[in-house]
Amino acid sequence: MKKIILSAAALLLMTVACKKAEDKAIDTTTPTTDTTAISTEETPSAPMDSVAMMKAWKAYATPGTIHKMLADDNGKWDEEMTMYMGPDDTKPMKTKMSAESKMVLGGRYQHTTHTGMMMGQPFEGIGTVAYNNASKKIESTWTDNMGTGIMFMSGTYDEASKTMELKGECTDPMTGKVKPARETFQIVDANTRKMEMFDVTPEGKEYKSMEIVMTRKK
Repeated sequence: MKKIILSAAALLLMTVACKKAEDKAIDTTTPTTDTTAISTEETPSAPMDSVAMMKAWKAYATPGTIHKMLADDNGKWDEEMTMYMGPDDTKPMKTKMSAESKMVLGGRYQHTTHTGMMMGQPFEGIGTVAYNNASKKIESTWTDNMGTGIMFMSGTYDEASKTMELKGECTDPMTGKVKPARETFQIVDANTRKMEMFDVTPEGKEYKSMEIVMTRKK
């Protein structure tokens, strides 16, 4: 009986010892602070002094070369618009419109109003184009009386081809889904501009949906 008691006591001690060893093993696997992650965090930059801040804001607010290029569009334009209903449209709809462009807010933004008839209804659209000195991007918004949304696009200007390429998104009013949009605007010559708008099919295939050739009014 004594041997049984001693054996039971030994077994109990072994169990406790194993439990402690197990707890200790668990403790050693407890996640510790990730010093590597901390060391890779970026150190906050020192705050700018007032002189540097004023210099940065002045650079941001001062019209530059591209703003002067946008100002070259100032004036009135005749427009020939061609609209394609799909990639296989062989008989696109054509119409004539007028536009007037001017720089606003001290030469910082180009404001253009387009008017005419579209699908038998009076049409008016307003485009605003900016060159953001901070982001180094061309940004544009578009609104018209045939919708209730604002289209925002941004992109770059290629000096070699004298073409802006802008990309953005819009909500398809027929499906309620967001889809990509793309636009190019080319300075053909001093008195001619060409804008092309690209849409996508339900399958995601891009096609030219609109072309506007602008000729400066004499």
